[in-house]
Amino acid sequence: MPDTVTIAVDAMGGDDAPGVVLEGVEGALSSDPALRVVLCGPGEVVEPFAAVHERCVARVASEVIGMAEHPAGAVRAKKDSSIVVGCRLVKEGAADGFFSAGSTGACLAAGTLVMGRVRGIARPALATVIPSPVRPVVMSDIGANADCKPEYLVQFGQMASVYAEKVVGIDRPRAALLNIGEEDTKGSQFAQEAHRLMKERLENFAGNAEGGDILSATFDVIVTDGFTGNVCLKTIEGTSKTLFKALKDVMLGTLATKLGALALKGGLKELMTQVSPDTYGGAPLLGVRGALLVGHGSSSALAIRNGVLTTARIARADVAGVIARTAGGGFSSASGPGSGLIGGTA
Repeated sequence: MPDTVTIAVDAMGGDDAPGVVLEGVEGALSSDPALRVVLCGPGEVVEPFAAVHERCVARVASEVIGMAEHPAGAVRAKKDSSIVVGCRLVKEGAADGFFSAGSTGACLAAGTLVMGRVRGIARPALATVIPSPVRPVVMSDIGANADCKPEYLVQFGQMASVYAEKVVGIDRPRAALLNIGEEDTKGSQFAQEAHRLMKERLENFAGNAEGGDILSATFDVIVTDGFTGNVCLKTIEGTSKTLFKALKDVMLGTLATKLGALALKGGLKELMTQVSPDTYGGAPLLGVRGALLVGHGSSSALAIRNGVLTTARIARADVAGVIARTAGGGFSSASGPGSGLIGGTA
């Protein structure tokens, strides 16, 4: 991929759109001089912004898909919505990737229906970087596929491993199946069959991972079905927020604890940054033809900025192309020095 990359951005995605999106896009443009943005949304929003930002062009979209709308139905009915228009730009080659903090369901539907699946991929999957204080851990699927077949998890592991290496920067990531025990015979019939297939087909497969292995970063990639992954992720995020709030209440409780908090301020700020979901700005939909990143509806300007920049990294690393070349197969570990897990495919 060339250094210059063009990312389409949904100006109307998120609870605080368009203001927070415009602020985030401005930050991304300032941070990456080789980034170009196509801002999709109503003319009165995107045209004034593009007029004063040299590397941004406006693409007027007359419709917006709301959070409460039926995803697939809205994508089919609102062909001039900011989400559909953004995905169409990627399909047509006018953009290298698309970022939105709008309806997750609509983004998944548009990514699959408009951008299309990579040949050989049975089901695209959402991945995320778990906010571990130890080191980054990639988990997939986290909600795109509530009902799965065991063979889907093999491809989830393949795609998440590509993302972990090419975008997150994990050298030779070790993948594990989320299960209720580390032994091969543990878990449901579904889990045991998934384990058997992953052991056969995924060369970087390292066995089963238990819930306690996630935040401790025992493995680099955690593979599971979308239902389990979504529940697991939201439990981790909710626990993190609750603990930080409880810690804040304790540290501001007395004069002595306030003084202690002042002394620890720098370390606590660094820890919060390490576990913040804003660091990457969203979850990529892996297995579609192009880079597609879905941000949280409550994304801040920082999260939008980072989401656009992460989308650009996915496009530059040609993650979709690497997935296409490895779909249905394992990963070669017999590659040259420095070529990483997936060898010379990038």
